[in-house]
Amino acid sequence: MGTWGAGNFDSDTAADHLGALADRLVSEVTEAMAGDPVELEPDEYWGTSVPCNLELLLLLVRQGWVGVTLPSPEVIRDWREVFLGVWERTIDELGPDTAYKDERRGVLRETFERLAEASEGAKGGASL
Repeated sequence: MGTWGAGNFDSDTAADHLGALADRLVSEVTEAMAGDPVELEPDEYWGTSVPCNLELLLLLVRQGWVGVTLPSPEVIRDWREVFLGVWERTIDELGPDTAYKDERRGVLRETFERLAEASEGAKGGASL
């Protein structure tokens, strides 16, 4: 077992733990994207949880800890197209006001894009 510092994430075991956590977040998004599109609607569990998982991955990446692996930017951008396609087809059924809808659309697009850019910075999904 290697340890390179006194921090909580400064060892091989901690990196393995962090990798398993990040892999779970990615696996959940992958499964949600491949599943029933109804589950991605804005008022459904994965319609809320997918962007949360992406944001959590971004937080982990920004820490610079060893062990976090991201999908390729292309995969992340494919997810964005699937997710936003469902969102655009279904959001009006919930009756949001225009300002909220525009702001939320921007937040969702930005979330996927920031993760794709983080992946590009990691050379297409390399461990960070």
